[in-house]
Amino acid sequence: VLLVESGGGLVQPGGSLRLSCAASGFSFSNYAMRWYRQAPGKERELVATISSVGGSTDYADSVQGRFTISRDNAKKTVYLQMNSLTPEDTAVYYCNVRSFPGYWGQGTQVTVSS
Repeated sequence: VLLVESGGGLVQPGGSLRLSCAASGFSFSNYAMRWYRQAPGKERELVATISSVGGSTDYADSVQGRFTISRDNAKKTVYLQMNSLTPEDTAVYYCNVRSFPGYWGQGTQVTVSS
């Protein structure tokens, strides 16, 4: 299992970012995917989950209505569209395969600051 996150950066409050996670080493279309985040000094937090075919999604209360998880099974990629960002969204964001919880990518840093 190989997961490579990208798309992070510095954004002003109220701005948007789209994260990507390219997956390989397993049958991507068969597995639900997740995005997590970890802020400095805090535990890793589950942000969003998407089913294997993308028909079902679930979000943490803190991002509900602002973030959207999606996937492209042909490209073996999962996305996280983040809108209306606040400084509290600052964290390293990771994707994860729900059935293989021990595998993590390097993450992508998101910093929300003016």
